[in-house]
Amino acid sequence: QVQLVESGGGSVQAGGSLRLSCAASGYISSTYCMGWFRQAPGKEREGVASIYGGDGSVNYSDSVKGRFTISRDNGKNTLYLQMNSLKPEDTAMYYCAAKPPVWCPLNSNGYNYWGQGTQVTVSS
Repeated sequence: QVQLVESGGGSVQAGGSLRLSCAASGYISSTYCMGWFRQAPGKEREGVASIYGGDGSVNYSDSVKGRFTISRDNGKNTLYLQMNSLKPEDTAMYYCAAKPPVWCPLNSNGYNYWGQGTQVTVSS
């Protein structure tokens, strides 16, 4: 059974950085899509970034492009999200998720494994 466990969230001032990690236990093929999603109170869940394990191609939402970087270490079964130049509007619960290849959308369609989430709070 696959489990995803996020860590690395916290409180930071605007302009600061955080690095989220998502450790996967159980078998997830290295070709799986993995993604980061976030949900702020009263808002819908939105896709932040995704990565296709087959060729390493990545997608970012316009709101984080140029500030966030998604990466994965297949040897460690771990997904990362480096977040720089954080803004108050980045405040949300962040979730990692996984789905079978090949299409790695920035919506939650098809993602069948989800973590419990880690809170990120950015103060102005």
